[in-house]
Amino acid sequence: MTDAAPEALKGEDWAGEMGARWLASLDRFEGMIAPIGAALLAQADYQAGERVLDLGCGGGATTLAIADAVGPDGAALGLDVAPMLVARAQERAAAAGSHARFICADAATATLDEPPFDRLFSRFGSMFFEAPGPAFANLKAMLKPGARIDLAVWANPRDNLWMMEVMGVVREHIEIPPAVPRAPGPFAFEDLAYLEEVLTGAGFSGMEAVPYTGLQPVGGPGAAPAEAVDFVLASMAVGRVLDEAGSDVRKAARADLVDLFTRRHVAGEGVMMGCKAWLVTAMR
Repeated sequence: MTDAAPEALKGEDWAGEMGARWLASLDRFEGMIAPIGAALLAQADYQAGERVLDLGCGGGATTLAIADAVGPDGAALGLDVAPMLVARAQERAAAAGSHARFICADAATATLDEPPFDRLFSRFGSMFFEAPGPAFANLKAMLKPGARIDLAVWANPRDNLWMMEVMGVVREHIEIPPAVPRAPGPFAFEDLAYLEEVLTGAGFSGMEAVPYTGLQPVGGPGAAPAEAVDFVLASMAVGRVLDEAGSDVRKAARADLVDLFTRRHVAGEGVMMGCKAWLVTAMR
């Protein structure tokens, strides 16, 4: 077994490497988390004329859906730190004839030359702030008094087999340091008490959360086991770590991952693995 350096799974560089990885597998990423995004949009229940800020909009799929819901009298503005994803989102909006707009900026420090928004939405885009308290305080300044926020965040890793089982296989080949609780990353807000502390400190109140549980298709709907493994190794941080460990280690880990995904494969659906997220609301 090979040891990985403590910084091996350091925070994602969304403006650089991770943004490029997401763009390269955009359809697979979006297909994988689309059901959770749909559940969050249903919970938000946007109405015509509302002004909505979409935090961490990625390739813009949720922003486009919000634009459809609020109509031409409303506004849907996608905000993301990754320039390559914002560019793709703008291309999608133009192709669809959508009035959705997009800005590349760091939401933790950005100041928008916009009227305040009625609502804030984020599908897995709020967990990566280095300093989440000040970041949410900055976002609060972009919202009207009484504005509602709707966030999807991942629950505990043990409830997300798409992550836990993959990491279990990888750890048979390389030693990876345990994740640091509350550190920026996919599971930064797994502890709802911590998220409530962050939001309350930033000036929000009345936080509520409902669980979303189900199976999600790793690598997108219909992906074959080998395709799903290639997606994981190309797009997740463990792929970079295995690359650094050498070709023999990577080849052995890939074979074991193909075996795992074959056992989790459902014909016509893809590699289906358990997931849990929190659908969170709070008020400014």
